[in-house]
Amino acid sequence: MSGLIELKNVSKNYGDLRALDSISLDIPAGKIVGLVGPNGAGKTTLLRALTGELDYQGEARVLGLEPRTKRAQLMLKTGVIHDIAVLPSWMKVKDLLTFLDGIHPGFGREKAESFLATTTIPMGSRIKTLSKGMKTQLHLAVTLACDTNLMILDEPTHGLDILFRKQLYTSVLEDYFDEQKTLLISTHQIEEVEHILSDVIFINKGKILLYASIEELGKRFAQLTIPADQADTLRKELKPISEYGLLGRKVFLLENPDTKALMTIGDVQTPSVADIFVALMGGEA
Repeated sequence: MSGLIELKNVSKNYGDLRALDSISLDIPAGKIVGLVGPNGAGKTTLLRALTGELDYQGEARVLGLEPRTKRAQLMLKTGVIHDIAVLPSWMKVKDLLTFLDGIHPGFGREKAESFLATTTIPMGSRIKTLSKGMKTQLHLAVTLACDTNLMILDEPTHGLDILFRKQLYTSVLEDYFDEQKTLLISTHQIEEVEHILSDVIFINKGKILLYASIEELGKRFAQLTIPADQADTLRKELKPISEYGLLGRKVFLLENPDTKALMTIGDVQTPSVADIFVALMGGEA
């Protein structure tokens, strides 16, 4: 393995519950990776293992460091934004910037202030008085202002409106991402981020169902739309991994099909990442 994130047979048990089940991954720098799974799939447990917050079985290296024993060094190069505010609620915004400027060698106060100038967050307000959207913006500002090589977004837009969600991801792409860094986005709403992803990881019940690039998905899967009265015959021949009805027609999702042959049968399209995920989940997402 030679990636920015390297895992080999990583497992985690909570009593009889196997939260992570022999996960192996090799994620290089310069990638925007979607970690996709339903609630309870193991996404947050995996992220906590990556950042050394919990113990686990197996081998892990993140930014060349073992997360459990080198957590302090690791977090100097890792930015994390959760859906739950973890900023000190009693502090004023300006005091938070002063505090981070004093303890984090990679923190750029001017960059944080520049980002906050584009928001309506008052520098003199206490964090506990800010709205959820403002707290997320503040968290994003101080995270983007740190010199990090890995950014982890753990359901960061949960409960926020669509305009703010779009603004957040745009800010991350414009102000953070480059070919030397990796962005790992954990979500169960793949539709809002699939257009920016380079790779995707599907996880459920602690197991990795699929790890592939978006380009690979486009080559591996196809969506075929046909008249409903042809479905029974073609189903036996094509063996779709999922199907659904649409305005009197049938839509098949196929894996490793002969695309040229399909074009003589019906309308062929590249399925969305969400459609592929639901198919592999057996419709349980």
